[in-house]
Amino acid sequence: MRIISYNVNGIRAAIKKGLIDFLKTNPADIICLQETKATSQDVDMKPFEALGFQHHWFSAQKKGYSGVAVFTKIKPTSVKIGTGHELSDFEGRVIELQFGDIKLINAYFPSGTSGSERQTYKYQWLHEIQEYLQKLKIKNPKIILCGDYNIAHKEIDIHDPKGNKNASGFLPEEREWLTRFFESGWIDSFRFVNHDPHHYTWWSQRFPSVRLNNKGWRIDYIAVTEALRNDIKAAAIYPDIKQSDHCPIYLEIK
Repeated sequence: MRIISYNVNGIRAAIKKGLIDFLKTNPADIICLQETKATSQDVDMKPFEALGFQHHWFSAQKKGYSGVAVFTKIKPTSVKIGTGHELSDFEGRVIELQFGDIKLINAYFPSGTSGSERQTYKYQWLHEIQEYLQKLKIKNPKIILCGDYNIAHKEIDIHDPKGNKNASGFLPEEREWLTRFFESGWIDSFRFVNHDPHHYTWWSQRFPSVRLNNKGWRIDYIAVTEALRNDIKAAAIYPDIKQSDHCPIYLEIK
């Protein structure tokens, strides 16, 4: 099973920048998209269907905002949208697909960059998703959680840790949550196979030189439960794919 997670920052914009050409290279069997900012009715799906993908969407009720989708060449045994938390579901943040004994969850974690109210909600959401996942693990020990977590975990995961110590996405409370999360039976698949610095998944669009000089943050993850530890075959980040301010990340499991 080959999986890509990719915050496309608007699927229609990403299509104009070459998303379909990227998918024509057959990079994965399952493509998990975040921040689609659209519904399936807003997008011509024929080119994706021609590549063998069926598609499942959970869009925000607010037009042009948030949203997740999964394009898959492997037919899921079931699909579920939402977690039952009202605001999260209103914003279209979580979709899960079952593939045999493996549950794949595609999630778009909230950002706190727009102000204190959203930062407060981000902490609430982190608490809610942790509880939700803990309950899921009881019946589903094999889970893959991919998405834009909007948190850089450690200093190695951000180009300027000192300069960003007070920035949303690198606040101590957020980083501590992620540490507790990984200590509770989840594996950061990329760090499982790669411990080198300077690997990032998001770059600010304010200044073009930021991405050119690789001054980024690693805020996108594919985490797996301990039950899948021995099934991790490969994990990677693709910074040269540039349809978004994020780049795709990759996991292959046996």
